[in-house]
Amino acid sequence: MADTPSTAAMPFCEVATRAGWVQGLHHSGVHHFRGIPYGAPTGGEHRFRPPRPVAPWSGVRECFGHGMVSPQVPTPLTHRYGRLIHLDLVTAEGGMGEDCLNLNVWTPALKDGGRRPVLFCIHGGGFAIGSGNSPLYDGAELARHGNVVVISANHRLGCLGFLNLRDLGAPEEFAAAGSLGIRDLVLALEWVRDNAEAFGGDSSRVMVFGQSGGGWKTSVLLATPAARGLIHRAAVQSGSQLRLQTREESAQFSNALLRELGLTPGTVTRLLDMPWQSILSAQATVGALNFAPVLDGDLLPRHPCDPGAPSESADVPLIISTTLDDASLFFDHFDLDEAGLRQWLESRYPERAQAILKLYRGLWPDTKPFLVFARIVTDSGFRRFAHLHAERKARLQRAPVYCYRFDWATPAVGGLYGAAHATDVAASLGNQRDGIIGAGSAPGDGLCDALSAAWLAFAQQGNPNTPLFPDWPAFELSRRATLIIDTHSRIESDPYAPLRVFWESMPPATGVIG
Repeated sequence: MADTPSTAAMPFCEVATRAGWVQGLHHSGVHHFRGIPYGAPTGGEHRFRPPRPVAPWSGVRECFGHGMVSPQVPTPLTHRYGRLIHLDLVTAEGGMGEDCLNLNVWTPALKDGGRRPVLFCIHGGGFAIGSGNSPLYDGAELARHGNVVVISANHRLGCLGFLNLRDLGAPEEFAAAGSLGIRDLVLALEWVRDNAEAFGGDSSRVMVFGQSGGGWKTSVLLATPAARGLIHRAAVQSGSQLRLQTREESAQFSNALLRELGLTPGTVTRLLDMPWQSILSAQATVGALNFAPVLDGDLLPRHPCDPGAPSESADVPLIISTTLDDASLFFDHFDLDEAGLRQWLESRYPERAQAILKLYRGLWPDTKPFLVFARIVTDSGFRRFAHLHAERKARLQRAPVYCYRFDWATPAVGGLYGAAHATDVAASLGNQRDGIIGAGSAPGDGLCDALSAAWLAFAQQGNPNTPLFPDWPAFELSRRATLIIDTHSRIESDPYAPLRVFWESMPPATGVIG
């Protein structure tokens, strides 16, 4: 079968992957393929086992609509953040199920020798929820205007992706169960290596990036020996993951799940016969956030960036970022007053409450208490980890690290959230239509143009500099140069240094987002 000509007059397009032919849709200058399988089904007897490449098929597989997303429990819709990410399930027309190893591809051309950079987007939602099918990760605009290939992927989540059975005396065939979601992503990147050229891409220029939970997964992959050589640039947005769960920590949650299901290590094989709905119900009781990649000594032999940056990605240029008000998106108490802010500080930091309030009010005397609260939580978690991530990458690594902070306060939702968590995702993908960035506002549209241009430059050459931002130097410990993205973007050296120094002096926070 010959390659199908890609013209605007022909709405369908076909590509030969290593496993078989896939058919997508072509419109507005972009070829869209949704739900391409990169791995075999992971249910039944293959549950809690390593992923396998998808079996070859005959004929042409239609890839017009999204594939299944990993089973997950929706976030409660009593919170605005929950209503936002609920889109992942509402728009996932493929439904939920264990046959979730699939990906979506957007490309401006097919097998034309163009060798375009490939941008591999990993969805957020921690390690428990979300999907690459969300409109938030739509790659059409970036592919169209940047002449690149964009891919988003689905993989196993929660206990189906990260249940440590090795340390419960379970049979040896379950030894990999604590790292399956990461193994899935490695398999997806191997698919990219093997199939990028057919979609007009360059397998030697793959940029892996993700925000929040997507940043956590990117951080882990950068320290995963099996992913070495599959990643050539990377970006971690509000998701610097420095450490993994230990086997001892994760075994506690695995034991709790088995007890909830009425099982013991001796009867763990009964997990293979249970409906995934029953397992997911037990996970909801134990807590979905308790299931995360395990420091297993096998696939994951070291922490992602502790005590230092990983040698596995020493040659990979990296972007690390946060937003000014990252933590605001996780809270709704917009009516917080000064007395309430002081009371919260005294309950959480009884010996340092006055010092913290004085420090923050000295910088932001007129900012609403809710946003001051959000910045304190952000600095104690998200930003603290990002600082450490950048420092360790810059200290001994051969490739540069670039840092930015997204300060532009989105007008979305009445501007209540400030520069909230995830506002820079739509900007980096060039999605002006996404409401979270403030669709239709001239500043929002301009920042989409600027940050997506930096994303494209970084994917092309490992350097994010473009004429749309000031000259952006690499982060070095002597200067700590950071791009501040706002209506008037600028470079600052060690921005808000007193806050950084203060949180470095504090013991690691517990129970803080990030």
